[in-house]
Amino acid sequence: MSLFSPLQLGNVTLRNRIAISPMCLYSAQDGLPGDWHLVHLGSRAIGGAGLVIAEATAVCPEGRITHGCTGLWNEAQQAAWGRIAAFVRAQGAEPALQLAHAGRKASTDLPWRGGRPLSVEAGGWTPSAPSALAYDSGYNLPRALDEAGIEQVISDFAAAAGRAAAAGFSVLEIHAAHGYLFHEFLSPLSNCRDDRYGGSLENRARLLRSVVAAVRQQWPLPRPLLVRLSATDWAPGGWDIDECVTLARWLKEDSVDLIDTSSGLNIAHAKVPVGPEYQVPFAARIRREAGVATGAVGLITSGRQADDILRRGDADLVLLARESLRDPYFPRRAAAELDIKIPVPEQYLRAW
Repeated sequence: MSLFSPLQLGNVTLRNRIAISPMCLYSAQDGLPGDWHLVHLGSRAIGGAGLVIAEATAVCPEGRITHGCTGLWNEAQQAAWGRIAAFVRAQGAEPALQLAHAGRKASTDLPWRGGRPLSVEAGGWTPSAPSALAYDSGYNLPRALDEAGIEQVISDFAAAAGRAAAAGFSVLEIHAAHGYLFHEFLSPLSNCRDDRYGGSLENRARLLRSVVAAVRQQWPLPRPLLVRLSATDWAPGGWDIDECVTLARWLKEDSVDLIDTSSGLNIAHAKVPVGPEYQVPFAARIRREAGVATGAVGLITSGRQADDILRRGDADLVLLARESLRDPYFPRRAAAELDIKIPVPEQYLRAW
């Protein structure tokens, strides 16, 4: 297993094991992706990645982090995404989409405007969450979801999965990390419920597993389905790698093909030991103990480093975020670093 060996996920074969991680661009209008998204994602496909995952895309308006987040709750958004998915595929990469609900971290301003929580008077909305616990001081107090609200979330994800299929995406990812809705349900630090969605790990995982089952009705096997998990809250008493391994086993039983392994961002002031490959051991442990394919992410910045992660058997896929912002053509740089020849677009042949 190496960086430029193909990877089979369900009925899709990736040309290599480099994926562009979903990154919010905060540049949509009414949930509609536009030319910015086409050029951003298209350039990463031209750059040689095997898998290009579009940003966290809300399944309902109140599931957005900001007014600039993309969505997939209507046919206009489906059509806009279709153009982008088709272009990414035409460049040899597989187009993927991450479906998300921001939970209690919803209703904030754009990051370059400070990212502050928006009040209803300022154009924001009341977030929803497992429990009425704000993410941090100054954040809006969320509304605890009742049974009807939970059923609506499940329905929204299923509907969005159907639209993703109709838009032409090859791979789908469910965002259950980074302190958004499903992570909030998983962590005992943000989930204080005493019903069938709170308390035990089985109960805290119930919503995510129900969503996976509903999504599979609209995104049937053998279409590849990924789930992004935070492996730990990095906080005492919170979600941790032991519970994450157990959940990963369950998700494999639920027909999830790969666990995209990240960490943190559910607890505002958690101390995270950031450093090169600091999250890779989580991906390695989940792969080893849960017997499911994993993706590694976090401060992976060179081709040799990425190749080593795969050759050690720590993960099946390497996901790049900030490094791909710095260099959309990272896969081509990595291939040169590893002395491997990969196909070049005809329009670029003169440079090779």
